[in-house]
Amino acid sequence: MRTTGMKRALLGAAIAVFAMNAPAAHAATATGTATAKILRQITLTNTSDLQFATIISGATASTVAVSTAGAATCGAGLTCTGTTTAANFNVQGTEGAVVVVGGDANVTLNGSLGGTMTSTLSYSSPTITLGATGGSFQVGGTLNVGANQTAGDYSGTFNVTANYQ
Repeated sequence: MRTTGMKRALLGAAIAVFAMNAPAAHAATATGTATAKILRQITLTNTSDLQFATIISGATASTVAVSTAGAATCGAGLTCTGTTTAANFNVQGTEGAVVVVGGDANVTLNGSLGGTMTSTLSYSSPTITLGATGGSFQVGGTLNVGANQTAGDYSGTFNVTANYQ
């Protein structure tokens, strides 16, 4: 009898050792990684305004276009003199980052002696990649000049935006 009890004890001990060394059937481990990318805050500065120059209106409505490069096209029946410029905006932020630019599609110009004119706006590019010194984009437009447009100095403001892509 002693041998049977001893065999049972040894068998029980062997099963216990085997069970303690066996991996748990439902246990698993894994690791994850946390990451972050920090971008500098964007600053946007206007360095020149959209200038349609001096326009002498005619008997019929027409347009004056200033390209994003600053070149002007004076419509039929109008006389245009003076310097034209596209608006220029400087963008500062994280070097190498892509920035989406845009803004208002139109601007209304109000005359100092009454009258209004509207301009559709065009942007030089929908995105820019910032370099070591930032980047820039330009805004041109097409101004609708009425027949015998009211004289005066006209101006209006428009909004532009720059956001990281």
